[in-house]
Amino acid sequence: MTNEQMKAMAQCQTDKRWAREMYPTEEKTMREITEHVINQVNDKLRLMVVDGPGSGGAHHVYEITCEDPRVAVWQQSQIRFQNGPINEAGVNGLTHEVLLAILIDRLRCFQKGPFSTKANACALTHLEEALHWLQQRTLERMRRGVEGTHQV
Repeated sequence: MTNEQMKAMAQCQTDKRWAREMYPTEEKTMREITEHVINQVNDKLRLMVVDGPGSGGAHHVYEITCEDPRVAVWQQSQIRFQNGPINEAGVNGLTHEVLLAILIDRLRCFQKGPFSTKANACALTHLEEALHWLQQRTLERMRRGVEGTHQV
């Protein structure tokens, strides 16, 4: 094993310890998600749930680690979702809508370029539909006066 590989492995262990200390859960474990694994790129990207579920049952912090020791520039990223009602907690993370908007933008760009495919078009349609329904949910919550609260 090269020095770079050993340093990358040591850094990965340090990052995991830090994440456990910063985001303790009752279970004290991290859960791996593998639905994305299908090719040589996604095989190298390890996706972990870092925190325990919140009051609504969903997790708020996800960690993506590149497990390819040849990659020295990018090793890890974190995605943090909004945790708690904005009226109480302020804006402290991303929303589903933001991530969907990023994916929609990327696929629209691919569709305008040389990588336009039927599969991209279908994925784009479903992402746009998902965004629509999440926005409809928000509008309905606003009409009922419960948006920004833990009320159902």
